[in-house]
Amino acid sequence: MSDSEDPNDDVQYHLEVGPEDVADSVLLPGNPERVDKITDLWDDHDEKAYHREYRTATGTYEETPISVTSTGIGSPSAAIAIEELARVGADTFVRVGSCGAIQPEMGVGDLVITSGAVRQEGTSKEYVREDYPAVADHEVVAALVAAAERLGHDYHVGLTMSADSFYAGQGRPGFREFRAAGSDSLVEELSEANVKNIEMEAAALLTVANVYGLRAGAVCSVYANRITGEFRTEGESRAAETASLAVHLLAKMDEAKREAGVDHWHPGLSIE
Repeated sequence: MSDSEDPNDDVQYHLEVGPEDVADSVLLPGNPERVDKITDLWDDHDEKAYHREYRTATGTYEETPISVTSTGIGSPSAAIAIEELARVGADTFVRVGSCGAIQPEMGVGDLVITSGAVRQEGTSKEYVREDYPAVADHEVVAALVAAAERLGHDYHVGLTMSADSFYAGQGRPGFREFRAAGSDSLVEELSEANVKNIEMEAAALLTVANVYGLRAGAVCSVYANRITGEFRTEGESRAAETASLAVHLLAKMDEAKREAGVDHWHPGLSIE
């Protein structure tokens, strides 16, 4: 293992993985404990590294190579994971997380598939100008939708807001009931603009992936509905299962593209 901080070394400084450790497609949960819940769904797996918040395992799902790397909480650590995974060869990323829904019809346990994100986090601003959009790759969105449909999970597709804090940045009261400026109206304003959910990593993931020409998307389980006040930690396995199947479907999409001699998958290409 290299002791160098050089990000171009084969073994990456934070993740401690090399080119042989990671598949082309990587699932990105926040919590390292979620790695076991994801790999339990796979055909097989081996843990490759565990350093700080970054825990990586690689295996197969429906005979498709797949990896998972936990990123910890927030966009700064998620961006480090994307940077270092890309350096060792990964090109497709799917965030697997939890979120708060901000539309009244969304139930706890439902899935949210992100089509684009409001960049309220600060990490993406260090990569590119603020008016650059955070957009999910259309193939990843299509694969996640197809996977949720095949598995029979309730899901919603739309815009996500990514914040840099769990409390003040998401309109919650802080210590001693501190209220950040604008927090009283934040959730209502986002809901009226048809934003579906709030979490902390998707915007940075989508922005960084687009800057580098990589594929990325996100699927999150609804733990809370901020409009109705409902809260339960439910649906985590649904997001993991949906993301794993989506990677398998993306592999089929790539095969269909190769056979058709085209660069982009579209609904006219079968993935059966």
